[in-house]
Amino acid sequence: MESSVNKKIFKYNMSFYYQSTIIYFVAFLLYVIVRGEFVEGSFKLITKDPIIYFFAIIVCVSLVALLYNLYLNRHLEISGSEISFLTRKFKKTFLMSEVLEIKISRPGRRSNNQRFRLIRIKIRNRRRQVIIRPYDYENENDLITIFNEIKESLGN
Repeated sequence: MESSVNKKIFKYNMSFYYQSTIIYFVAFLLYVIVRGEFVEGSFKLITKDPIIYFFAIIVCVSLVALLYNLYLNRHLEISGSEISFLTRKFKKTFLMSEVLEIKISRPGRRSNNQRFRLIRIKIRNRRRQVIIRPYDYENENDLITIFNEIKESLGN
């Protein structure tokens, strides 16, 4: 078994969930402030407005998605002998000896947008390829570098 020193761990990138929750919450607050009424020096919230409820539902759904993904604690572990996809309750492992081919897409010609890059891993005795979006993980450039090294060691 590999030592933990050789394992590289890449956590799932949660920035999208944080950003969307904050943006929805700020939009909700701005709408409440703009829509509310100032009566005799005090602020009165108009609760009969359906748009306030709509904004509140969006903020709640976004917050639940953020908390759910924090709970899952998704991450990717790469060691010398295996690639593992882990969550809090689930672990899927592919041995390096089962890897037949690794393809790493290049950024588009028109833009150098790294978000659309893909790593495709062909596994022996598996019909579908394993697809990894490096942008979905923290330290995406290190992840691509490691998969390039694995690809070279396979001779692809």
